[in-house]
Amino acid sequence: MATKTGIATAGIERFLGSELAGDIEFLAARTRSLGSARANRLLAPMDLKVRSYSVLSLACSNLAPTQRDLAEFLSLDPSQIVPLVDALEARGLVERHPDLHDRRSKVVAGTEEGHKLYLKARRATAAGESVTMSNLSEAERTTLRELLSRIAFDS
Repeated sequence: MATKTGIATAGIERFLGSELAGDIEFLAARTRSLGSARANRLLAPMDLKVRSYSVLSLACSNLAPTQRDLAEFLSLDPSQIVPLVDALEARGLVERHPDLHDRRSKVVAGTEEGHKLYLKARRATAAGESVTMSNLSEAERTTLRELLSRIAFDS
């Protein structure tokens, strides 16, 4: 038997009755892995990956995130944010500006080119999300988004 991705599922199907297959942490990790892989494939033609896309998205949001804000929101170590911002800055997609509230911090803002690429990347990730969520109704998608948001931001 084959899936939409063309990978044989005969081996996988025998594990569906395992305890692990019902473990929420495992299901969340597997879902994240599959979603990140799909998004990375869709973002590759734009020379982006999920992490760099996430930074670009927030930089283009007009929320004026600092590098510290990005690290906290994306659950990354600050040392991981610096090379992501450096790479986007080298491509002319973002700029760093002094934070008006804390001159020791830098705000990361999308450039005009950054905004153009972000919109293109957003369309690609939205298309990927549609494929990922194709087995869910709109109501189920809304419920899933609400539940994941509660887990991600209320814990």
